[in-house]
Amino acid sequence: MNKKRIGFTTSLPVEVLYAAGHFPIDLNNIFLTQDSSKHIHDAELKGFPRSLCSWIKGNFSASLASNLDEVIGIVEGDCSNASSLLEMIKEEGLSTYPFGFPASRDYDDLNREISKLEEYYGVTRAMSQEAKVRLDEIRVKLIELDRLSYEEHKVTGAENHIWLVNSSDFQGDPDKYEKELDEFLREARQREPFPVQIRLGFVGVPPIFRNLYESISELGGEVIFNEVQRQFAMPHLEKDLVMQYLVYTYPYSVNERMADIKEQIKKRKLDAIIGYTQSFCHLQIDHLLFKKHLKLPFLNLEGEMPEELDSRTILRLESFFEVHG
Repeated sequence: MNKKRIGFTTSLPVEVLYAAGHFPIDLNNIFLTQDSSKHIHDAELKGFPRSLCSWIKGNFSASLASNLDEVIGIVEGDCSNASSLLEMIKEEGLSTYPFGFPASRDYDDLNREISKLEEYYGVTRAMSQEAKVRLDEIRVKLIELDRLSYEEHKVTGAENHIWLVNSSDFQGDPDKYEKELDEFLREARQREPFPVQIRLGFVGVPPIFRNLYESISELGGEVIFNEVQRQFAMPHLEKDLVMQYLVYTYPYSVNERMADIKEQIKKRKLDAIIGYTQSFCHLQIDHLLFKKHLKLPFLNLEGEMPEELDSRTILRLESFFEVHG
């Protein structure tokens, strides 16, 4: 079997790619771990406007710099620019495939999308389900890692973020990822609980800032709920593949996300919410509704470039914690 390196723009039914024997790569994680500023600059040299989300520019350049065979773009249920991004990638000679999470959030509609993906990669639903059983063994451990964050306070917000965000592709090697996760969990369980002064939820896409979680901890807060990262880890573990991606909230409307966030606010006894939005992103509108309906102190941060927090943002965090700590 010809094992392909397949990039994708956000979480999708990765079980299909593993069932086909391929090597899935989340372009967002590649973008942030390589020379991010160069990726953005390279995209702008190709003509991408400065007033475009850095993730789109970063994903474009990362896809060209990562020796990929193909790129799957999530054209419904994620970024409104995804279709145009695929066209630009195709122009560079890379094969592309569009996948969508139907806005209807209907079982049959999503089943058709997943079935088309399976047909494209030459796998059956039984093969995808078998891959799901294997990945769910790891997801169970990620649920435990998350519990250690909010219940026992032995896993920091930064650690929680890194492990959960990497569950989108399991770093292309589930066995290696699981081995390292097992080692981390053994170490974490032996820790003394750390003090948590302000119990924070982090709502929104994973941040582009390099040191956000560490800065929050230094200022007296601790993130014990990472909304979207937790969704990447598929916390509900439905047995059926289609159902799993129906209860996955991120690709659907703000109402599904709101219900999940409210449930976790109560479960984790959160004191306040930090919302993160990317500059020039349509999801900024959703945060207007979060701020109105979540009924907790809410601070919205906006990021544009992969960099350290600027002094103004640190001052806003300090002021927010002083008022609501």
